[in-house]
Amino acid sequence: MLIGRTLGIYFARRFVRTVLGVFLTVFALVYTLDFVELLRRAGDAEGASAGLMAQLSLYRTPAVAEGVLPFAVLFGSMAALLQLSRKLELVVARAAGISAWQFLQPGLFVALALGAFTVGIYNPLSAAMKQRSTEIEAKIFARATKAQSGKALWIRQKSSDGGAIIRAETAVEGTTTLAGVQVFTFDEDGRFATQLVAARASLHDGWWELSDVRLITPESPPESFGTYLIASNLDPGQVRQRFTPPESVPFWQLPETIARTERAGLDATRYRLQYDVLWARPALFIAMVLVAATVSLRFFRFGGVGKLVLSGVAAGFALYVARQLMEGLGAAGVVSAPVAAWLPAVIGSLLGTLTLLYQEDG
Repeated sequence: MLIGRTLGIYFARRFVRTVLGVFLTVFALVYTLDFVELLRRAGDAEGASAGLMAQLSLYRTPAVAEGVLPFAVLFGSMAALLQLSRKLELVVARAAGISAWQFLQPGLFVALALGAFTVGIYNPLSAAMKQRSTEIEAKIFARATKAQSGKALWIRQKSSDGGAIIRAETAVEGTTTLAGVQVFTFDEDGRFATQLVAARASLHDGWWELSDVRLITPESPPESFGTYLIASNLDPGQVRQRFTPPESVPFWQLPETIARTERAGLDATRYRLQYDVLWARPALFIAMVLVAATVSLRFFRFGGVGKLVLSGVAAGFALYVARQLMEGLGAAGVVSAPVAAWLPAVIGSLLGTLTLLYQEDG
């Protein structure tokens, strides 16, 4: 039996308000911490103003905050139900003959709608902003030695000019452009030939185009060039896929990315997993609402609410750990991508439903 329209809208607004409140609080906290860290890094980079760092942090934050969306739904649902219980509104609803399953319907609908919104709209926007942030970082921090400390990228190739080892501080996601590049070239006998230090390098069909280059050889003084070309046997499509993590691909582009990766003969498991994880997100949000309900429907005058809230937080983190574990197994190919993506949401929903059945009808 469905809940009444007026009461349903009232409960749904409470859920939306608390979930968005939790998410925006976390978003602001992540933005502040990231902005402070970028200001610290800006001291090593030329032309990195406070305004530009604020813009860069704004581009980076949505992708980071996307990872806490399930917890925002969990804590927001707990807060909404606890507020309704504290003000005895749930008591009045029960006295009017409305069961827990009925006044949870607005929360479940909100979770489903938020899940669809974050998958179809929020995720593409956050992915596009993340790609934009990598482009800005590549321009600002390419020459800063501490910008990507411990995260350098290495590529080895062999072409008609001999072998080469390429080191880059960072890569612009979704492209074949590297920043903060060093190229060590070797002759056909494997002896060191030259070192190239460049601000940027872009891979084309058959060659690398280096910009703002300094050439160093053992026999002669260093030379500078605006542009320098070296041969390459690398495929631009494969390099582009290697430097594009699944989290940076918008939801609507994932099917095309999967098909393109498979046509190139590469493993598309990570992209398939990301696609299934996004499809399963609304179900995961529903599971979070059910878990929140198991610890938030107790009347305040009965006491013990604090312990129940702590148990709800623990259950949420346990579900998160299980989700991370399954995604790791899915990325490694141990289990199929659909199983890895959907199993945590299904198990969370079943356990939440079982607990509610015991509490309400048992």
